Amino acid sequence: MSAIQDLGHDVDELAKSFIGQLLQPSSPGYEEARRVHNGLIDRRPALIARCHGTADAVEALALGRKLGLEIAVRGGGHNVAGRATIDAGLMIDLAPMRAIHVDPKRRTARAQGGATWREFNRETQIHGLATTGGVVSTTGVAGLTLGGGIGWLMGRHGLALDNLLSVEIVTAEGKILTASADENSDLFWAVRGGGGNFGIATSFEFRLHPVGPIITGGLIAHPFERARELLHFYRDITRSLPDEMIVFAGLVHAPDGSGTKLAALVAAHCGSAADGEAAMKSLKAFGSPVMDALGPIPYCALNALLDAAYPKGALNHWKSSFLTQLSDDAIDTLISCFARCPTPMGQLLLENFHGAACRVGPGETAFPHRAPGHNLVVLSEWMNPADTKACTEWARASYDALKPWMSSGRYANYMDAEASDQAGAAYGGNYARLQKIKAKYDPGNIFHMNQNIVPAP
Repeated sequence: MSAIQDLGHDVDELAKSFIGQLLQPSSPGYEEARRVHNGLIDRRPALIARCHGTADAVEALALGRKLGLEIAVRGGGHNVAGRATIDAGLMIDLAPMRAIHVDPKRRTARAQGGATWREFNRETQIHGLATTGGVVSTTGVAGLTLGGGIGWLMGRHGLALDNLLSVEIVTAEGKILTASADENSDLFWAVRGGGGNFGIATSFEFRLHPVGPIITGGLIAHPFERARELLHFYRDITRSLPDEMIVFAGLVHAPDGSGTKLAALVAAHCGSAADGEAAMKSLKAFGSPVMDALGPIPYCALNALLDAAYPKGALNHWKSSFLTQLSDDAIDTLISCFARCPTPMGQLLLENFHGAACRVGPGETAFPHRAPGHNLVVLSEWMNPADTKACTEWARASYDALKPWMSSGRYANYMDAEASDQAGAAYGGNYARLQKIKAKYDPGNIFHMNQNIVPAP
């Protein structure tokens, strides 16, 4: 009991019924539990409630409110801005809640709030089923889905949030609600893009689709000296991709740590093997790649293909925005910025939006960014704290250089703490409606460690 005495009798009482772990700074396991994916985030909660199930989340929330602690909710803990943790407050940690149940007949799956896409895909793919998930398998299901859900299947099946059937949510009052098209439909609209503003999302039910287990995809890379030609080619082909195909472009470094700069495409085709092979021919025929790993690949392997580039504990500073156009001048600016990248882990990425993800109206869900085009990610990543100043300055300078081609919209899951007008950029014309729903379910703004929606007065 000594590990929780510092917060007094109330925490002692919670420990009698709490099934998970209650960790304070002196507790064994606290140091590991307080860490999130981004090593640049170094916060020390007063208490970490590692929940075993929904009841633990309800009781932890009640204690946090009683003690007047600020509250952060952690799912997979992948968010680069570090909003899953908080100094001197309560972290409600759902990471132990990773159960996944698949119903292959109904083609649905339910995942708890701490599950990752690696775990989700492993369970669904044994039935030859999948839904749109992250492009990095260590990403948490909860955070990615609540904020949007970019993934390899979004051209054909929409974003992760477009495949949601229901969400179990613990509200600020401690009520357990189901949000779906038929129950609490206003809340269901809001959580599909409104992030963690409305409560603790303890489980998610998704619609599944026949996918794989073998699809067509992979990575193809060219010398950095051919970056201009490759990005022009990328711009051209993404104007007319079939729904089944996704292609992202990146100015990246070779994975061998040499610091060699490359221009690369990562592609996925979730249709038939014959259609996938045909779709990849233009990518394979372009130029003289230094690496061509396009071909048949398990969907789970494709989802984990980029994992090694994002190790847990690496220091990260990202900036991101949707582009109004990928003009010749924008491409030249991307190249000149990347030429000055000071870290062999840095990247400039372009994520193409098209197909089913863009056939949803901007007001049909809280996620408003439905126009075809490209999302830019300035991704600065490094391992040595001594490089922090140079690497963060490069990210800021590159982002500023590309502002002439940016729209006002930004993907909430990538937004950094430096962003101005975060609500307007993340939620666009849906913000006023979100404020009203926020006032209904969280009038005291208990859940504010996010891209915050201020409750309507």
